[in-house]
Amino acid sequence: MHIKLKYGNTNTFFIRGMSGNLLVDTDYAGTLPAFYRAIKDCKIKISDITYILATHYHPDHIGLVSELMNRGVKLLVIDMQYSYIHFADNIFARDKKLAYEPIHADNAIVISTEESRVFLKNIGIDGEIVATTSHSADSISLILDSGECFVGDLEPIEYLAAYEQNDRLKYDWELVMHYAPKKIYYAHANEKIL
Repeated sequence: MHIKLKYGNTNTFFIRGMSGNLLVDTDYAGTLPAFYRAIKDCKIKISDITYILATHYHPDHIGLVSELMNRGVKLLVIDMQYSYIHFADNIFARDKKLAYEPIHADNAIVISTEESRVFLKNIGIDGEIVATTSHSADSISLILDSGECFVGDLEPIEYLAAYEQNDRLKYDWELVMHYAPKKIYYAHANEKIL
């Protein structure tokens, strides 16, 4: 079961597992008060969030990660994302009002995509994480066995025809569709039922 949280420009998803819960993406830095209101409205407490997973490390997806880590949420990172964790630091540093604290990468739990199914199974979520790098080199998608697929900023499948020369995007969608998803959840668009 998952809950879509909308408190800014980026859709955040709370996925409930049997023995742990996963938050997929956050919004920009400075949105913590709005995030608190959104989770309160959904009867979710910070202590309910076990792990946070970013679909990629652009500023509009990881703005609250360090603040949530300071409140006990563990950061789950795919190994191919690790070198991108500080990608947004300079962007956030330009606005001193944000008082952004860089992510403590040393405290992250780093796994490979190959290890993701076992890791997720241990918290009671059936699915896996795959690399879908056409948007950015650190982009991943979370694909649940129930047919729900969280793709972050992957270009919507309807646009595929407009990107004839984009073999990476075509490959990403072939990979995602291999899992026969029923519903695609985007970070900045409405979900698509297949």
